[in-house]
Amino acid sequence: MKALVYTDVEEMTFQNESDPVLEEGENLIRVVSVGICGSDMHGFLGHDERRPAPLILGHEAAGDVIEGPMKGKRVTVNPLVTCDKCEACVTGREHLCAERSLISMKPRQGAFSELLKMPSSNLVEVPDHVDFDHAALTEPLAVCWHAVKLGEAALFFAPADAKCLIIGGGAIGLGTALALRARGYTNISISEPNEKRHNMLRSAGDFNVYSPLQGHPDGVMFDIVFDAVGFAGTRADASALVKPGGVIVHIGLGDSEPGLDVRRITLQEIQFIGTYCYTKVDFAETAQGIYDGIFGDLTWHQTRPLAEGHQAFVDILAGSVAEPKVILKP
Repeated sequence: MKALVYTDVEEMTFQNESDPVLEEGENLIRVVSVGICGSDMHGFLGHDERRPAPLILGHEAAGDVIEGPMKGKRVTVNPLVTCDKCEACVTGREHLCAERSLISMKPRQGAFSELLKMPSSNLVEVPDHVDFDHAALTEPLAVCWHAVKLGEAALFFAPADAKCLIIGGGAIGLGTALALRARGYTNISISEPNEKRHNMLRSAGDFNVYSPLQGHPDGVMFDIVFDAVGFAGTRADASALVKPGGVIVHIGLGDSEPGLDVRRITLQEIQFIGTYCYTKVDFAETAQGIYDGIFGDLTWHQTRPLAEGHQAFVDILAGSVAEPKVILKP
């Protein structure tokens, strides 16, 4: 098979790789659509020790099962493989499994390839009317759906009354805004420094979009703040912009540097929630939400051939891609 392989820092090579060998209960998927995630970019830059070269990255995938128990099915892929036996798994918190592994992290190869193998329990069927590009968005949108549910449980306000801020207008930031809207929130702001993205973000929903480089709105504070970037500077913004008694939901994995105003969080009784991935229920709910259209038309991506994947990474890094998501087509 052909695959886009991370071979060195800032180097991706489109080359021949061995076809996956199936084990019992696994399916062979012909990948039709696979998205580029921010974590793939971290790996590309050499910033993620869990993704050493050489490695096939990519975990936001959808395609056709061509061999295995689900042969003939159209599927979207839950890339998080867990033991299904530990306390976390049996209590519906599979994403916290101590044995968890994600495709695109050693030792599991990812989905920037023509073929991918996955257990049946990690596949969700896709109806014929749903485009594979949209189905491939299930994984990032499930991250957002899970984060919004956690934040909502901590809020003192009804969705219609809550003032929400999302820091970062990439795929996770926009997905969080769409998840909030789907759950009844109406007052949603997005802080995004790349003004090339602003029109796309506004067209995806009735969102207030602004650049933090021009300053945050004077005197405005928010009941709930989602940090979809995860750098020291964005954590500092989240600390400063959340109301007393409010909630910060930290999704981004930009760095592990300081940034939180822990004193203010303590004195103003602000809740800080770290959120990672999603449960199987979250993933299934998100897939059904896509099929039912609750996240909108999902046209905020561009597509490129997998063979041109290296250039896509370079363009994203340069800030020249307006769309929050690039989907590669093997």
